[in-house]
Amino acid sequence: MGIYKYIKEAHRKRSKEFILFERQRLIGWRKENVILKIAKPTNIARARELGYKAKMGVSVARIKIKRGGKKTPKVMGGRSSKHSSRKFVMGKNFQTIAEERVAKKFINLEVLNSYKIAQDGKSYWFEVILIDPCRPEIINDKDLKWICSERGRVHRGKTSAARKGRGLRKKGEGTEKIRPSLRAHKNLGK
Repeated sequence: MGIYKYIKEAHRKRSKEFILFERQRLIGWRKENVILKIAKPTNIARARELGYKAKMGVSVARIKIKRGGKKTPKVMGGRSSKHSSRKFVMGKNFQTIAEERVAKKFINLEVLNSYKIAQDGKSYWFEVILIDPCRPEIINDKDLKWICSERGRVHRGKTSAARKGRGLRKKGEGTEKIRPSLRAHKNLGK
């Protein structure tokens, strides 16, 4: 087995030592900024699966997102029965929201992909792989040069997490109300 397979196995099996190490790491992460550019990925095996390369023009950012359900704003007028249910179901998953917030912070970079690294009772932590489409190293890279012609792909729902949230990972029977879009079928596909 290669080294990346061992790393992947350690993250999957989560031994007692790994859990204690992660708990100590989260104590430090809670005190950091919400969005932070980091030198290298925390889970290198997962990052490489999703397209990360240790070269100029490729960087990683860690972001913290608040967990939990959302509520609609409280309405003061009208009949009370209309206001009894304040549960709000978001149209996007937390990972997509994390990618969008990182893209807003680093406007000159494009989001390639992202993955979850940790969670506690209040927060999720994601790592987002970012690409600089103007770097000559990226323009000349056969695997990454396609991103140079795409701008704002995260805000158009083109990333893997956004496509998963809209149900576009599946094809064929059962997906009749998903394409061309959820809006075209009055959100009956979700």
